[in-house]
Amino acid sequence: MKKFMVMLFSLILVFSLAACSGSSTTSKSESDGKEKPASKNEKVTLRIAWWGSQPRHDYTLKIIDMYEKQNPNVKIEAEYASWDDYWKKLAPQAAANQLPDIIQMDLSYFSQYAENNQIADLTPYLDKQIDTKDTNQNIIDGGKLGDKLYGLNAGVNVLGYHYDPALLKKAGVESLDENWTWDDYKELAKKAKAAGLFVDTGVKADVFFNYYLRTQGKSLYSKDGTGLGYKDDKLFVDFFKMTSGLVKDKAVPTPDYMAQVKGIEDDPVVKQKAIGIWQWSNQFVGLQQVANRPLNISNMPGPDSDKGLFLKPSMFWSMASNSEHKVEAAKFINFLTNDIEANKLALGDRGVPGSAAVKEALKPLLSPAQQQVFTYVEWAEKHSSAFNGPDPIGAGEVIELFDSLNEQMSYGNLKVEDAAKQFRQQAESILAQNKK
Repeated sequence: MKKFMVMLFSLILVFSLAACSGSSTTSKSESDGKEKPASKNEKVTLRIAWWGSQPRHDYTLKIIDMYEKQNPNVKIEAEYASWDDYWKKLAPQAAANQLPDIIQMDLSYFSQYAENNQIADLTPYLDKQIDTKDTNQNIIDGGKLGDKLYGLNAGVNVLGYHYDPALLKKAGVESLDENWTWDDYKELAKKAKAAGLFVDTGVKADVFFNYYLRTQGKSLYSKDGTGLGYKDDKLFVDFFKMTSGLVKDKAVPTPDYMAQVKGIEDDPVVKQKAIGIWQWSNQFVGLQQVANRPLNISNMPGPDSDKGLFLKPSMFWSMASNSEHKVEAAKFINFLTNDIEANKLALGDRGVPGSAAVKEALKPLLSPAQQQVFTYVEWAEKHSSAFNGPDPIGAGEVIELFDSLNEQMSYGNLKVEDAAKQFRQQAESILAQNKK
């Protein structure tokens, strides 16, 4: 009898595992693009998550409302937050296999979510639910890892210095030359301080150090993602002695000062306390709208800025592998990407659109600020180098480490030389986990 019960339990266990396996198989089959879309009478609820500022929240909610009116059977629940809060919310959802159907995805986390099978391959939906015939293949390929497309490029971004020309003149500088250098920047910082201004609001350590490395023919990460992409720590020391030195000289705000900035409305540039800010091109319009006065875009300092600059996918629209409505999710991603009226609301906030038709339709509607962004991106297409590709798995941890070390250097609590050693040791340890 005991033997029979053991056999019976074993059979039950086998069938239970088979059922679980069947559920997993169903999830995979849903990503082959063959499942049927919901009928007009079938109610579907999709969740979408994004990060951003209030203007982005406002227009995205309007786009959702537009789509729901055209597709009355579809209800879309919005989940949005600031950058830091966004990833804190997304991580436990990913761990619980409960990610939103559609996710605004950043390069810093792209590889991690893809390798963990938390976002789905969009390839089966291309030119079915998602129209890509009007988009350059290079833009599409920006969302690939291997032969799988884990994200649809939401737009193109380029780094730059966004500044107030009136405050620049207050510092005694008429204009910024296209061929300006880091030495010119340091000179501008001195003049800004003398005029009672900050030259900028600081730099995002990983983003701008990577730019600096690229001007030197290096990169932050190695090509295989198993280590750092530079060997000489002098590059680290040179760059961060400059940035932390400017904080020490009070030409740039301290971390304490910036911690009091709760949103773009409080930014020192908006408050006319800083000449400019280092950021991506898609952030320019939001800054200008809140500042409500003329601002300009300058390219990054050199030398060799052409080697440093690249056309970055601003962000991606990714689909959760756990989504039960992948076809419907793909249809909404297509709407976000290709619908002319939807893009008239966004007006390139998430990056200059990839679709040629969308770009052409937007041109007559662009504000002077938006025209500046489109013009700058077009200029950068001729003055930039190839994109290195998505950040490797573990990049999120590396960036957190970088931010912590950068803050300590800015406070003067950590020597730049020691930070360079700590960064290499800990970052290499994190990235070494990618070795197969």
